[in-house]
Amino acid sequence: MCGIVGAVAERNVTPILLEGLRRLEYRGYDSAGLAVINRQGTLERTRAVGKVAALTELLTAQPVRGSTGIAHTRWATHGVPSERNAHPHFSADRIAVVHNGIIENFRPLQDRLKTLGYTFSSDTDTEVVAHLIHHHLGDSTDLLAAVQNALAELEGAYSLGVISARHPESLIAARRGSPLVIGIGIGEHFIASDVFALVPVTQRFVFLEEGDVAELEREQFHIYDRSGEPVARPLSYSQQAVDVADKGGYRHYMLKEIFEQPQAVAATLEGRIYAGKLVDGCWGTEADALFAQTQQVHIIACGTSYHAGLVARYWLEALGIPCLVEIASEYRYRPVVTTAQTLVVCISQSGETADTLAALAEARNRGCLGVLAICNVAESSLVRAADAVLLTRAGREIGVASTKAFTTQLTALMLLNLALGRHFGLSAEQENHWVTALQQLPVQLEQALALNDAVEALAEQFIDKHHALFLGRGLMYPVAMEGALKLKEISYIHAEAYAAGELKHGPLALVDEDMPVVAVLPNDALLDKLLSNLQEVRARGGRLLLFADHEVAVQTDADLEVLNLQAVAELIAPIVFTVPLQLLAYHVAVLKGTDVDQPRNLAKSVTVE
Repeated sequence: MCGIVGAVAERNVTPILLEGLRRLEYRGYDSAGLAVINRQGTLERTRAVGKVAALTELLTAQPVRGSTGIAHTRWATHGVPSERNAHPHFSADRIAVVHNGIIENFRPLQDRLKTLGYTFSSDTDTEVVAHLIHHHLGDSTDLLAAVQNALAELEGAYSLGVISARHPESLIAARRGSPLVIGIGIGEHFIASDVFALVPVTQRFVFLEEGDVAELEREQFHIYDRSGEPVARPLSYSQQAVDVADKGGYRHYMLKEIFEQPQAVAATLEGRIYAGKLVDGCWGTEADALFAQTQQVHIIACGTSYHAGLVARYWLEALGIPCLVEIASEYRYRPVVTTAQTLVVCISQSGETADTLAALAEARNRGCLGVLAICNVAESSLVRAADAVLLTRAGREIGVASTKAFTTQLTALMLLNLALGRHFGLSAEQENHWVTALQQLPVQLEQALALNDAVEALAEQFIDKHHALFLGRGLMYPVAMEGALKLKEISYIHAEAYAAGELKHGPLALVDEDMPVVAVLPNDALLDKLLSNLQEVRARGGRLLLFADHEVAVQTDADLEVLNLQAVAELIAPIVFTVPLQLLAYHVAVLKGTDVDQPRNLAKSVTVE
């Protein structure tokens, strides 16, 4: 995911910009760059493909110094990863711009600017912003007005940092559909796409709101709302730790990562939904071409990612899109029917899973339409091998048992459903319904996390257990599978998941007072059938633990524990109901004294078949 850092100060800001970029590396990117206004009053730029370390090496060999500057880490959407496509982008060596998001109308703007004599040196949508600001500035000295006038012509989502050689003590920031924050120092001010980029230099922040434009100088800053009126935004104080790899006050990385899920999902959505719809082009131009030709989808993944794919099958087929979900290690060894209209979607947290990479190669051999990757690591083998990519932006996940990677994968798959649905008759009203549900996700995940203490208390019932059964129906069946996987991964309790309707076809033989049964009960069309299935468990002396929508009328009893979640839209229920199952696995593992973050026999990235 792209990252922005900017600063206006008395001191040389290059080290601040570089450190900010390092702290944004977890987001995923393919190139990095910075620009400063040097002592001679001219713009000086350094860009590099690859890691921030490559940029640092260039700056060590040829240092640049300046008291006003902007920097960026880029994940390619428009244009391949290359130095010329890396940010910042210039116009006439007078304007420099960094940009997160997608400018949807950049093609007509580019055509118009070419007629005005502007030459484009990159393939990006961002360069039009630099030239448009330069055009509106003309001979004027009002950089803020030029930016505001340029923004009025832009369609899409963005956060921007802008500097001008003619305005060496000013930094302009703007946001619409993509977050941006102001950092407040003493005689200096900063901008960043993430607070974490700036915590080494300040703990005081002001978050720009939708449509805001800000003008920053060393001693002051001013914010203007979307109508151009001056506005005050509240001051916030960050308590984030400086160390990216610390546990942030949590006992284990896994618990920290469970609690990071609201922010991680928000990052997955950032710049990809706006004004009640999916942002055009957020999957890249390559993906749009693939979507237009897709007649069926094959999802290939392993473990937790496979469970995410199973949920996505329900979403896709609800829109009439044929979908097959395959375990990667099995896909290679059976004759899966693949056509020239088959879009293959490979899902992997690390992007280095050997079975998934081999399955990708096999899919190409079978003549698939193309390969789309959903991944958390920008520089991974999977990302490099795919035709199109959506990064989940989960951030660094250290715990072996995947948590935030799973929920962000599900979120990304919902975005895929929207993108494909447009070619399968998805109406604007339906799209708005999905987007509205997605926008509620971070808050509803926070509400689910509020069950932590209650789940911890219930976990004591599992200390002496050796087996557990997880049940779900419809969309919740893969969620039950994921809950069982989490419990077995880190607590070493044997756990299995079943579609609840299958109880009578065998699993009921295992049910007794020593076999806890965990079920997820959203308020959906299958609720009554699931409740009937659970009565079969109670009739055989089984003890039930239910995670239920608070609108579901089930009361705690001697053989029945109920934990209620806030009402949640059916579309996003699989993502929200995952959280208490993660918490249950975590607290059981802690009580049993296992190695939560590094369970035995498991690795974070499985690079062997």
